[in-house]
This record gives sequence, C-alpha cells and structure tokens, in this order.
Amino acid sequence: MLELDETHDSKRRSFVDSANLPDAEFPIQNLPFGVFSVRGGERTGGVAIGDRVIDLKRCVDLKLFSADAEIAAKAAAAPTLNALLQLGRGPARALRRQLFQLLDATNATTSKLATHRDELLHPLAECELHLPVAVGNYTDFYAGIHHARTVGTIVGRDPPLAENYRWVPIAYHGRASSVGVSGVRFPRPKGQIRPDPKSDPVFEPCRRLDLELEMGFFVSGGNAAGTSIPVARASEDIFGYCLLNDWSARDVQTWEMVPLGPFLAKNFRTTISPWIVTADALLPFRCPAMRRENDDPNPLSYLADKQDQDSGALDIELEVLMRSARMRAEKKPAECVIRSNAKYLYWTPAQMIAHHTSGGCNLLPGDLIGTGTISGPDKSQLSSLLELTAGGREPFRLSTGESRTFIEDGDEITLRGCCRKVGFVPIGFGDCRGTVEPART
Repeated sequence: MLELDETHDSKRRSFVDSANLPDAEFPIQNLPFGVFSVRGGERTGGVAIGDRVIDLKRCVDLKLFSADAEIAAKAAAAPTLNALLQLGRGPARALRRQLFQLLDATNATTSKLATHRDELLHPLAECELHLPVAVGNYTDFYAGIHHARTVGTIVGRDPPLAENYRWVPIAYHGRASSVGVSGVRFPRPKGQIRPDPKSDPVFEPCRRLDLELEMGFFVSGGNAAGTSIPVARASEDIFGYCLLNDWSARDVQTWEMVPLGPFLAKNFRTTISPWIVTADALLPFRCPAMRRENDDPNPLSYLADKQDQDSGALDIELEVLMRSARMRAEKKPAECVIRSNAKYLYWTPAQMIAHHTSGGCNLLPGDLIGTGTISGPDKSQLSSLLELTAGGREPFRLSTGESRTFIEDGDEITLRGCCRKVGFVPIGFGDCRGTVEPART
C-alpha cells in the first residue's frame, strides 16, 4: 500500500485563496481531474483547485512539468482522460505531486503557475464540465448488503438475502452510452409495467422512478483478455472515484427482472459527478472493510487479502438532496433526505475488480464500475426511495408540504460526498445532480 506524503499534509495551503476555506471541496490536498471547456471552446483536461480549474493544455504549452508529470499532462490535455488512465496511476501521481508544489502558498512568488495564473486558472463558475472519460464499459455491482437485505424484505423474499450474496460480488453490465455528467435533465422513462397483477401489462411512463446513492470508480491500466487481476494488487488499478446515481424505474424493473435481471429499468440514464478524485488523494480516508457477521462465510481465496480487509474500504460521508419544482419556484434550498457512508459496502472495490476479471474478462482504461446502492443500518441511511418509503407505503414530506414516495416530474436530485478525518483536510467530490422532466409523447 502507498504511504502518505506531503500532498496529504493538513498544514499546507495554496496561493489560490478559495482552496483554503473551511468548506472548500477542492483544497490543495485533493486536486481531482476532469474535462472542461470555457465559453463554448474546446474540451480539455483540467484539475480543480478551490473555485478554479487548472488548464492542463496551457500548462503543457508553458512547459510547467517534467518527466512522468509532463507525460501525464500531455495525455490529459485532450477531450477525454482515457489516455491519462491508460498510463496507469504512476504518471498521474507524479503530475498531482508537481501540481501540489506549484500551487503551494510558499511558492506563490516563484511558481510559474502563480505567475501565469490569469491564463491558467479559469473560474469554475465560467466553465462547462463534461463527462471526464469516454466510458466504453459500465458495470454496476450490488455490494451494499443493507440495501440488498432491505429490498429483499420489501419484495417478500424469505430469507431477504439470496443464498449466493455472501459468497459472490453480484453485478450486472449497464449501458455505457447513457452515462451522463452532473447537471443533466432527462425525460421520465417509459416501459412495460403491470400495476395490477390480475391484468395484462401496459406500456406507459414509469410511475415509480427512483434514485440510487452509489460511488463509481474508474479503471486505470486494466488487464489483457484471458488474464485476471489479483485482489492484492487490484486497488492499484483504480484511478479514482466519483459519485454515481443509478436511476431506476422500479415498476419496469419488477416486471422485467425475472429471469435475467434489469434492462430498460436501468439503461435510460446513469449520472456521475464531473471530477475524478484520485485514489491517491483518498489514502488518508481508507478504513477496514465492513465486518462480517460470525455466521458469514469467509471469502474464497481469490477474493481474500488481509491488507484489503484492513484498509480496502473508504470512509466517505454521503448524502442525497431533493428539490422539487415548487421549491425552486419559491426559491427554497434543496433538502437532505438521505445520509449514508461508503464504508457500508460488503465487498471492497478491490474485490469487485478481482471478481470482475476472475473469469478472464479484460477491463479497459476508463471503464466505469459502480458499487451498488450504499445503504446503512439506520432508516435515515436507506439510500433509495424504494427502501426509504418501504416500497411506496410510507411517504415522506418536504418543507413545502409536498409528499413523496418516488420521484415526481420536476424533482432535482443531488448526490454529495465528503471525506473527513481528524488530522486531515476534508475533501469533496462536487455535485452529482439530475432533474427529471415529463415523459416525451
């Protein structure tokens, strides 16, 4: 496992003042990668610092970097970050460290980045953020055991968990083409539903539209077809993390799920946050994997690694906010309806990669992997509306008096995440936001 270094030092500050504010999501200790454009210009790679975006293409033009960092910056100075992820984590790590030095407040008078700040640092408010990678493949796991157990209870499964759940990391292959970046507006999906079990199904707009609070992570490097990635080194193939909302049409899902799993219920839209927070930046926030119950089986050998169990999970505070069309009209802020934490995953990201490749499947740089819905043990931590409202039987109320069981037209859903630990500077992920519009006729 990598050791902490100066980039995690809580005492270090940036000459970008907004990065030093207590509530800054992007302090100098973070430096996430993304893709942006300014006023309709070309898309290029950037790094967030405070309320600014570092233009990596212009940094390359000014020859700010050397050695591996220069290689990484040139790869990132493109409309997507796929070439950067193809290099593996090493060059990006070097780039992050050189950027850290260039942004350090003690170098404000000598740093070339500081000298050219007006042309290299764009106000985030003036930038359009784009999908950071061209997602070739998207796999979504089902690694939140509290979610799986609660859903099993709601649908009447006895016992709630499937027999294989504690043995094998369950997943399905999602639709990469409908992965979109935060800020998207999309129409309510349509599909076959069967509201009355005694009647024939109908084709109409989804009535039970839901959210799923997840983390996503991007593959760096990958493996050749026919090979596998051992769990002991799988974490090195994770470039970084984002927030992920796997929107779900629950009524479509109920009807189509048997015998092959979700299809139209999941393929219409997945939303991710625009910044990839590197696995290196998250090192201080690693924590032990979720403790297994005494009667749980031990993972099979290809999924078992002591170091991964000791520090392969992440302590990330997560929340879901809802803002209805009426709330926006009345200029009321979004309200938090769910809080959870990424540490409530039964399987670690390394175990997900090890299992994904165990049969010889080749992962590619830029592949997106979702963790599955991360519910916690308490009711306030049930991270989908299906769970929160007990399958729609227990609606909740917003401050406007509006009640919700599932998402209504005009509702804006925002996912947020933050890492906090004593002795370290908090870091954030940026918003993962989407708004549902009426179904198209």
